[in-house]
Amino acid sequence: MGKTLSEPGCETYYRKDVSEMDESIIKELSQYVLTAEEEKEEIIKITEALRPELNIDEAYMVQEELIRKKMEKGQKVIGPKMGITSEAKMKQMNVDNPIYGYVFDYMVTEDGGAVSAGNFIHPKVEPEIAFILSEDLQGPGITVDDVLEATEFILPALEIIDSRYENFNFTLPDVIADNTSAAGAVYGTDLTKPEDVDLDTVEVTLVINGEVQDAGTGAAILGHPANSIARLANMLGEKGRKVSAGERILAGAVTQAIPIKPGDHVVAKYGGEMGEVSFKVTD
Repeated sequence: MGKTLSEPGCETYYRKDVSEMDESIIKELSQYVLTAEEEKEEIIKITEALRPELNIDEAYMVQEELIRKKMEKGQKVIGPKMGITSEAKMKQMNVDNPIYGYVFDYMVTEDGGAVSAGNFIHPKVEPEIAFILSEDLQGPGITVDDVLEATEFILPALEIIDSRYENFNFTLPDVIADNTSAAGAVYGTDLTKPEDVDLDTVEVTLVINGEVQDAGTGAAILGHPANSIARLANMLGEKGRKVSAGERILAGAVTQAIPIKPGDHVVAKYGGEMGEVSFKVTD
């Protein structure tokens, strides 16, 4: 389901133009966050340590260079992930659109499997709703109906986020440059047709060690999870890119993100016969 740098379509993930910011700065900033991820050491946010004036457009350039570097290592993109998909959070951050990053193959753990806490700095988990499309989508003008018509399956998922910045302290450009804190993902094995569940009202419960941590419905994701996928297609369309069929796309968090630690058993339970998805945390 993923692509490497040498495969057709890799331009879906990054652009080659760097006109708004000097290429050397882009490379420096992308390496700054990449090294932090690889060495599992937190860093001071870019806007404090290196480039206070970093804006959203520049941050996506850094992210694109980061993705290019990962692809050069042979790592494959599994699919996009959406962030800041709460209307209240968007208002708080004073933005009109959510943000996006990418999940890579090395981040994925099988459903029911184990992740090592040593692979992260300060991980948190959040339940998500994932989409698999049967056809490509490219904006502008993509609607919720377009997404639902193009969706082959929906599935439960858990995302592990792990900001590389100290104390999860960052601005919007910082988190975009850091690939929206992408660190891990567990995709469920229960595949559901979109017409078989009410995605806006489906209930999702996050349980850790048998105790409910938080719960919500699909409406927490921009009113309807398919709206998040439509926003992604339209945002990428502005850059001449698309959301590709076959990718596993994380629409956004249904609940708040909860810290995890060694010994935890994490389960997300879904209504509407969507099933559940889980993993364990080891040392």
